[in-house]
Amino acid sequence: MDFRQLRYYAQIVESGSLAKASRQLYVAQPALSQQLARLEDEVGQPLLIRSHKGVTPTDNGLALYHHAKFILRQIDQALAIARQESNEVKGMVSIGLPSTTMSALGQPLVTAIRARYPGILLNVVEGMSGHLSQMLRSGQLDMAILFNAAAAPDLSRTPIIEEELFVMISASSQLVASRRKKITIAEAARLPLILPTSSHGLRQRIANEFETRNLTPHIIAEIDSLSLLMNCVADGMGATIKPMAALLHKGSKRKNWRAIGLSDVKLNRRNYLYTADETLLSPAASLIATELKRLVHTLVDTGKWPSVTLL
Repeated sequence: MDFRQLRYYAQIVESGSLAKASRQLYVAQPALSQQLARLEDEVGQPLLIRSHKGVTPTDNGLALYHHAKFILRQIDQALAIARQESNEVKGMVSIGLPSTTMSALGQPLVTAIRARYPGILLNVVEGMSGHLSQMLRSGQLDMAILFNAAAAPDLSRTPIIEEELFVMISASSQLVASRRKKITIAEAARLPLILPTSSHGLRQRIANEFETRNLTPHIIAEIDSLSLLMNCVADGMGATIKPMAALLHKGSKRKNWRAIGLSDVKLNRRNYLYTADETLLSPAASLIATELKRLVHTLVDTGKWPSVTLL
Protein backbone atom coordinates (compact mmCIF):
# COMPACT_ATOMS: atom_id res chain seq x y z
CA MET A 1 0.00 0.00 0.00
CA ASP A 2 1.30 3.46 -0.88
CA PHE A 3 0.09 7.01 -0.34
CA ARG A 4 -0.99 7.35 -3.96
CA GLN A 5 -3.42 4.46 -3.55
CA LEU A 6 -4.84 6.07 -0.41
CA ARG A 7 -5.34 9.38 -2.21
CA TYR A 8 -7.01 7.65 -5.13
CA TYR A 9 -9.25 5.64 -2.83
CA ALA A 10 -10.30 8.67 -0.76
CA GLN A 11 -11.22 10.57 -3.94
CA ILE A 12 -13.24 7.61 -5.26
CA VAL A 13 -15.27 7.47 -2.03
CA GLU A 14 -15.85 11.22 -2.04
CA SER A 15 -16.78 11.30 -5.74
CA GLY A 16 -19.11 8.30 -5.53
CA SER A 17 -17.92 6.89 -8.83
CA LEU A 18 -14.71 5.94 -10.60
CA ALA A 19 -15.57 8.13 -13.58
CA LYS A 20 -15.92 11.27 -11.46
CA ALA A 21 -12.80 10.43 -9.45
CA SER A 22 -10.90 9.91 -12.70
CA ARG A 23 -11.78 13.43 -13.82
CA GLN A 24 -10.90 14.93 -10.43
CA LEU A 25 -7.54 13.17 -10.28
CA TYR A 26 -6.67 13.50 -14.00
CA VAL A 27 -6.00 9.76 -14.05
CA ALA A 28 -7.34 7.40 -16.71
CA GLN A 29 -10.20 5.28 -15.38
CA PRO A 30 -8.55 1.91 -16.26
CA ALA A 31 -5.43 2.94 -14.29
CA LEU A 32 -7.62 4.03 -11.37
CA SER A 33 -9.48 0.70 -11.43
CA GLN A 34 -6.16 -1.13 -11.43
CA GLN A 35 -4.92 0.76 -8.36
CA LEU A 36 -8.21 0.07 -6.57
CA ALA A 37 -7.97 -3.66 -7.37
CA ARG A 38 -4.42 -3.75 -5.96
CA LEU A 39 -5.57 -2.01 -2.80
CA GLU A 40 -8.49 -4.41 -2.27
CA ASP A 41 -6.16 -7.34 -2.92
CA GLU A 42 -3.70 -6.09 -0.29
CA VAL A 43 -6.45 -5.43 2.27
CA GLY A 44 -8.04 -8.81 1.55
CA GLN A 45 -11.57 -7.39 1.74
CA PRO A 46 -13.90 -5.68 -0.75
CA LEU A 47 -13.83 -1.95 -0.08
CA LEU A 48 -16.57 -0.72 -2.40
CA ILE A 49 -20.06 -1.80 -3.40
CA ARG A 50 -20.55 -1.27 -7.13
CA SER A 51 -23.92 -0.46 -8.67
CA HIS A 52 -25.27 1.32 -11.76
CA LYS A 53 -25.47 4.48 -9.63
CA GLY A 54 -21.80 4.42 -8.70
CA VAL A 55 -19.86 3.11 -5.71
CA THR A 56 -20.36 3.22 -1.94
CA PRO A 57 -17.88 2.02 0.69
CA THR A 58 -18.40 -1.20 2.63
CA ASP A 59 -18.07 -1.03 6.44
CA ASN A 60 -14.39 -1.97 6.07
CA GLY A 61 -14.03 0.50 3.24
CA LEU A 62 -15.53 3.32 5.30
CA ALA A 63 -13.14 2.58 8.16
CA LEU A 64 -10.20 2.67 5.74
CA TYR A 65 -11.46 5.94 4.25
CA HIS A 66 -11.54 7.69 7.65
CA HIS A 67 -8.05 6.48 8.54
CA ALA A 68 -6.78 7.36 5.06
CA LYS A 69 -8.05 10.94 5.41
CA PHE A 70 -6.29 11.27 8.74
CA ILE A 71 -3.02 9.88 7.35
CA LEU A 72 -3.16 12.08 4.25
CA ARG A 73 -3.81 15.21 6.31
CA GLN A 74 -0.80 14.39 8.50
CA ILE A 75 1.38 13.92 5.40
CA ASP A 76 0.23 17.23 3.91
CA GLN A 77 0.99 19.03 7.16
CA ALA A 78 4.42 17.39 7.42
CA LEU A 79 5.26 18.45 3.86
CA ALA A 80 4.04 22.00 4.52
CA ILE A 81 6.33 22.25 7.56
CA ALA A 82 9.29 20.81 5.65
CA ARG A 83 8.80 23.28 2.77
CA GLN A 84 8.72 26.40 4.94
CA GLU A 85 11.35 28.90 3.87
CA SER A 86 11.04 31.23 6.87
CA ASN A 87 10.22 31.19 10.55
CA GLU A 88 6.58 31.99 9.80
CA VAL A 89 4.29 29.12 10.79
CA LYS A 90 2.22 27.90 7.86
CA GLY A 91 -0.35 25.18 7.28
CA MET A 92 -4.07 24.44 7.35
CA VAL A 93 -5.92 23.92 10.62
CA SER A 94 -9.48 22.59 10.77
CA ILE A 95 -11.67 23.42 13.74
CA GLY A 96 -15.27 22.43 14.45
CA LEU A 97 -17.63 24.78 16.29
CA PRO A 98 -21.29 24.21 17.27
CA SER A 99 -23.71 26.90 16.09
CA THR A 100 -24.11 28.85 19.34
CA THR A 101 -20.34 28.76 19.96
CA MET A 102 -19.80 29.92 16.38
CA SER A 103 -21.99 32.98 17.10
CA ALA A 104 -19.72 34.08 19.94
CA LEU A 105 -16.32 32.84 18.82
CA GLY A 106 -16.29 32.28 15.05
CA GLN A 107 -15.65 35.73 13.59
CA PRO A 108 -13.33 36.94 16.40
CA LEU A 109 -11.23 33.80 15.95
CA VAL A 110 -10.91 34.17 12.17
CA THR A 111 -10.09 37.88 12.56
CA ALA A 112 -7.42 37.20 15.20
CA ILE A 113 -5.76 34.42 13.23
CA ARG A 114 -5.64 36.46 10.02
CA ALA A 115 -3.98 39.31 11.92
CA ARG A 116 -1.46 37.28 13.94
CA TYR A 117 -0.77 34.23 11.74
CA PRO A 118 -1.38 35.09 8.07
CA GLY A 119 0.44 31.93 6.99
CA ILE A 120 -2.18 29.69 8.61
CA LEU A 121 -5.25 28.75 6.59
CA LEU A 122 -8.09 28.34 9.07
CA ASN A 123 -10.80 25.88 8.05
CA VAL A 124 -13.87 26.42 10.27
CA VAL A 125 -16.68 23.83 10.23
CA GLU A 126 -20.06 24.53 11.83
CA GLY A 127 -22.21 21.60 12.90
CA MET A 128 -23.98 19.74 15.66
CA SER A 129 -21.70 18.48 18.41
CA GLY A 130 -22.37 14.81 17.58
CA HIS A 131 -21.34 15.28 13.95
CA LEU A 132 -18.28 17.31 14.92
CA SER A 133 -17.28 14.56 17.35
CA GLN A 134 -17.37 11.99 14.54
CA MET A 135 -15.31 14.23 12.26
CA LEU A 136 -12.76 14.77 15.02
CA ARG A 137 -12.40 11.06 15.78
CA SER A 138 -11.98 10.26 12.08
CA GLY A 139 -9.18 12.79 11.69
CA GLN A 140 -11.11 15.29 9.57
CA LEU A 141 -10.71 18.00 12.22
CA ASP A 142 -7.67 19.08 14.23
CA MET A 143 -9.82 20.29 17.11
CA ALA A 144 -13.41 20.99 18.09
CA ILE A 145 -15.44 22.50 20.91
CA LEU A 146 -17.85 19.88 22.23
CA PHE A 147 -20.24 19.68 25.19
CA ASN A 148 -19.84 16.06 26.27
CA ALA A 149 -17.03 15.16 28.67
CA ALA A 150 -16.90 11.67 27.13
CA ALA A 151 -17.26 12.66 23.47
CA ALA A 152 -13.80 11.41 22.45
CA PRO A 153 -12.05 9.59 25.34
CA ASP A 154 -8.90 8.94 23.30
CA LEU A 155 -8.30 12.64 22.58
CA SER A 156 -7.00 15.49 24.72
CA ARG A 157 -9.80 17.42 26.47
CA THR A 158 -9.65 20.83 28.16
CA PRO A 159 -12.72 22.37 29.87
CA ILE A 160 -12.83 26.04 28.88
CA ILE A 161 -16.18 27.58 29.89
CA GLU A 162 -19.52 26.86 31.51
CA GLU A 163 -22.57 28.57 29.99
CA GLU A 164 -25.77 29.36 31.84
CA LEU A 165 -28.95 28.43 29.93
CA PHE A 166 -31.97 30.75 29.78
CA VAL A 167 -35.57 30.60 28.64
CA MET A 168 -35.66 32.97 25.68
CA ILE A 169 -38.65 34.77 24.21
CA SER A 170 -39.08 37.85 22.03
CA ALA A 171 -39.31 41.17 23.87
CA SER A 172 -42.94 41.59 22.73
CA SER A 173 -44.04 38.08 23.78
CA GLN A 174 -46.73 37.69 26.45
CA LEU A 175 -45.75 34.09 27.30
CA VAL A 176 -44.11 35.31 30.52
CA ALA A 177 -45.20 38.43 32.41
CA SER A 178 -42.85 41.34 31.68
CA ARG A 179 -42.09 41.93 35.38
CA ARG A 180 -40.68 38.44 35.86
CA LYS A 181 -36.92 37.88 35.62
CA LYS A 182 -37.04 34.20 36.58
CA ILE A 183 -39.48 31.30 36.34
CA THR A 184 -39.49 27.73 37.65
CA ILE A 185 -38.55 24.79 35.47
CA ALA A 186 -42.15 23.53 35.77
CA GLU A 187 -43.38 26.83 34.30
CA ALA A 188 -40.81 26.51 31.53
CA ALA A 189 -42.10 23.03 30.70
CA ARG A 190 -45.59 24.42 30.12
CA LEU A 191 -44.42 27.01 27.59
CA PRO A 192 -44.71 26.23 23.85
CA LEU A 193 -41.05 25.27 23.33
CA ILE A 194 -39.00 25.23 20.15
CA LEU A 195 -35.92 23.07 20.75
CA PRO A 196 -33.23 21.27 18.76
CA THR A 197 -33.85 17.63 17.81
CA SER A 198 -33.15 14.82 20.28
CA SER A 199 -29.74 14.09 18.71
CA HIS A 200 -28.52 17.54 19.72
CA GLY A 201 -26.37 17.76 22.87
CA LEU A 202 -28.23 20.82 24.18
CA ARG A 203 -31.59 19.07 23.80
CA GLN A 204 -30.29 16.08 25.77
CA ARG A 205 -29.05 18.38 28.54
CA ILE A 206 -32.47 20.07 28.79
CA ALA A 207 -34.39 16.78 28.56
CA ASN A 208 -32.40 15.34 31.48
CA GLU A 209 -33.51 18.21 33.73
CA PHE A 210 -37.16 17.76 32.79
CA GLU A 211 -36.99 13.98 33.26
CA THR A 212 -35.31 14.31 36.66
CA ARG A 213 -38.36 16.28 37.84
CA ASN A 214 -40.94 14.10 36.05
CA LEU A 215 -41.91 16.99 33.79
CA THR A 216 -43.16 16.63 30.21
CA PRO A 217 -42.23 19.70 28.17
CA HIS A 218 -44.70 21.20 25.69
CA ILE A 219 -42.62 21.00 22.51
CA ILE A 220 -44.23 22.49 19.40
CA ALA A 221 -41.29 22.28 16.97
CA GLU A 222 -37.83 20.71 16.69
CA ILE A 223 -35.27 22.71 14.67
CA ASP A 224 -31.51 22.17 14.39
CA SER A 225 -30.83 25.37 12.46
CA LEU A 226 -29.96 28.08 14.99
CA SER A 227 -30.99 30.96 12.73
CA LEU A 228 -34.34 29.37 11.83
CA LEU A 229 -35.08 28.43 15.44
CA MET A 230 -34.34 31.95 16.71
CA ASN A 231 -36.37 33.51 13.87
CA CYS A 232 -39.40 31.41 14.86
CA VAL A 233 -39.05 32.49 18.49
CA ALA A 234 -38.58 36.12 17.42
CA ASP A 235 -41.89 35.92 15.52
CA GLY A 236 -43.67 34.93 18.73
CA MET A 237 -44.23 31.29 17.82
CA GLY A 238 -42.92 30.06 21.17
CA ALA A 239 -39.97 30.03 23.55
CA THR A 240 -36.63 28.26 23.54
CA ILE A 241 -33.83 27.40 25.98
CA LYS A 242 -30.39 28.57 24.94
CA PRO A 243 -27.15 30.11 26.23
CA MET A 244 -26.66 33.84 25.77
CA ALA A 245 -24.38 33.14 22.82
CA ALA A 246 -27.52 32.39 20.78
CA LEU A 247 -28.26 36.14 20.85
CA LEU A 248 -24.88 36.96 19.32
CA HIS A 249 -25.65 35.57 15.88
CA LYS A 250 -25.62 38.05 13.02
CA GLY A 251 -28.62 40.35 12.86
CA SER A 252 -29.76 39.70 16.44
CA LYS A 253 -30.29 42.66 18.78
CA ARG A 254 -30.28 42.11 22.54
CA LYS A 255 -33.11 44.63 23.07
CA ASN A 256 -35.44 42.46 20.97
CA TRP A 257 -35.14 39.55 23.40
CA ARG A 258 -35.85 38.54 26.96
CA ALA A 259 -33.54 36.01 28.60
CA ILE A 260 -35.33 34.59 31.65
CA GLY A 261 -33.43 32.63 34.29
CA LEU A 262 -34.64 29.51 36.08
CA SER A 263 -35.24 30.01 39.79
CA ASP A 264 -35.19 26.44 41.08
CA VAL A 265 -32.48 24.72 39.02
CA LYS A 266 -28.97 25.55 37.86
CA LEU A 267 -29.18 24.80 34.16
CA ASN A 268 -25.82 25.07 32.41
CA ARG A 269 -23.49 23.24 30.08
CA ARG A 270 -19.73 22.92 29.81
CA ASN A 271 -17.69 23.57 26.69
CA TYR A 272 -14.59 21.40 26.14
CA LEU A 273 -11.81 21.95 23.66
CA TYR A 274 -10.85 18.58 22.16
CA THR A 275 -7.62 18.11 20.25
CA ALA A 276 -5.30 15.29 19.34
CA ASP A 277 -2.43 14.66 21.74
CA GLU A 278 -0.14 17.71 21.80
CA THR A 279 2.76 15.64 20.49
CA LEU A 280 0.73 14.87 17.35
CA LEU A 281 -0.50 18.42 16.67
CA SER A 282 1.18 20.39 13.92
CA PRO A 283 2.87 23.66 14.98
CA ALA A 284 0.02 25.55 13.30
CA ALA A 285 -2.65 23.57 15.16
CA SER A 286 -0.87 24.08 18.49
CA LEU A 287 -0.84 27.83 17.88
CA ILE A 288 -4.54 27.88 17.02
CA ALA A 289 -5.44 25.92 20.20
CA THR A 290 -3.48 28.40 22.29
CA GLU A 291 -4.98 31.39 20.48
CA LEU A 292 -8.50 30.01 20.90
CA LYS A 293 -8.09 29.68 24.67
CA ARG A 294 -6.63 33.20 24.91
CA LEU A 295 -9.47 34.62 22.83
CA VAL A 296 -12.15 32.91 24.94
CA HIS A 297 -10.66 34.52 28.06
CA THR A 298 -10.66 37.93 26.37
CA LEU A 299 -14.28 37.65 25.19
CA VAL A 300 -15.48 36.60 28.64
CA ASP A 301 -13.40 39.17 30.55
CA THR A 302 -14.63 42.03 28.34
CA GLY A 303 -18.30 40.95 28.55
CA LYS A 304 -18.57 40.16 24.86
CA TRP A 305 -19.50 36.56 25.74
CA PRO A 306 -21.99 37.07 28.59
CA SER A 307 -23.31 34.69 31.27
CA VAL A 308 -20.27 32.47 30.96
CA THR A 309 -17.87 31.20 33.65
CA LEU A 310 -14.25 30.50 32.76
CA LEU A 311 -12.99 27.07 33.79
